[in-house]
Amino acid sequence: MATEYGQGYGMHGTVADERTRRRLPTALRAPVEARSWRELGYVLLSLPISILLFTYAVTMVSLGAGLLITFLGVPVLAGALAGCRGFGALERARARGLLGLDVADPEPLRLKKNGPMAWMGAVLKSGTSWRHLLYAVLHFPWAVFSFVVALSFWSYGWALLTYPLWFWVFPVYAGQGGLQLYGDQHHQIYLDNPFEITVTALIGLLFTLATPWIVRALTMVDRVMVRGLLGPSTLATRVVELESDRGVVVDTAAADLRRIERDLHDGAQARLVALAMDLGLAKEKLTEDPEAAARMVGEAHGEVKTALQELRDLARGIHPAVLTDRGLDAALSSVASRCTVPVQVEVDLPARPAAAIEGIAYFTVSELLQNVSKHAQATWVAVDVWRVENRLMLQVVDNGVGGADASGGSGLAGLAGRLDAVDGILVVDSPAGGPTRITAELPWRG
Repeated sequence: MATEYGQGYGMHGTVADERTRRRLPTALRAPVEARSWRELGYVLLSLPISILLFTYAVTMVSLGAGLLITFLGVPVLAGALAGCRGFGALERARARGLLGLDVADPEPLRLKKNGPMAWMGAVLKSGTSWRHLLYAVLHFPWAVFSFVVALSFWSYGWALLTYPLWFWVFPVYAGQGGLQLYGDQHHQIYLDNPFEITVTALIGLLFTLATPWIVRALTMVDRVMVRGLLGPSTLATRVVELESDRGVVVDTAAADLRRIERDLHDGAQARLVALAMDLGLAKEKLTEDPEAAARMVGEAHGEVKTALQELRDLARGIHPAVLTDRGLDAALSSVASRCTVPVQVEVDLPARPAAAIEGIAYFTVSELLQNVSKHAQATWVAVDVWRVENRLMLQVVDNGVGGADASGGSGLAGLAGRLDAVDGILVVDSPAGGPTRITAELPWRG
């Protein structure tokens, strides 16, 4: 029982301490928070690491540049840049562990051929390698400055704050003891009375409270340097995004072609084949049994109407004529009229967006309305379309059961991928029990 009571008491104390800590203002918590100590550790470690990195970079690059008149300069310079890339990996790991800054690894070397010459050429041509070298040079003076500032504020703050605990260690002069703030040859002015000690501690408290924010401001510069010089370049990131978007577009186009082929094969094509057979039979019975032939022709006429309707629906699914002729307002109203749920459409656009964006917006709303008809169990739907600066905004709201999820392999996930291929965004807000609010954002011009 005693053990259980002790454990329970310890747990209760921990929870109480946590609640008390959360009740404290942020300014009072900052000096003792783990984040502040991690950031201080980052700043203090930056000095020895930057000295080592700066020394290595300057020495090796200078040696390589001096040896360029011979063949040895090229491998030495390539090795220096490769070493800087290795230090860059260490710095990214340090920033990730102490600053919580998750920077992706830069793009790897692109070797067109195998062999040491190809490797050296790739290292020397890589902009990432030279950015790592620039980091090694620029980070050194900043590390010296941030080290001095952080250590000074931290040491003076805690020293003055705790002065009432250790002022007695000073030697006593003329019957008075304490820290000599300023004085004369007779040692007559000391911080030794209660008022002076209190003021000293208050000044230390101000320094101690300000130090975490000063250190945080210093590490913001480190974050910018690590992200800008040691991470992937903006151009390379954009190229990767475009390659991914191109793959999504190709896959989407292939899926659309397969859907059109399947709809033609299973729908209109099958009906036209059956229609041809029925007309052939009617032709044979025309002389023998005119009434039966007329009945078969009438049935074939009905099949023709059905096949035409399916072809119209298929053409509308590819690109509706009303969208081309009359724009997004009329096209969405047409889609809403065919929905099984009453739909209110409001389109407020000063002009028509790009044709490709207009088509994507149409199919987005069309698919969302189909999802409402199939899954939402809603009694009304509202569709709003408007423009904000250079973005086209779409919003579909229903009062259904909710629970829509854009993760996994759902249709909403595929729709989000299509929008992402054109720098669009799909946001789903659908708590269980509803309502569901789905917002799509597209560029005004593709």
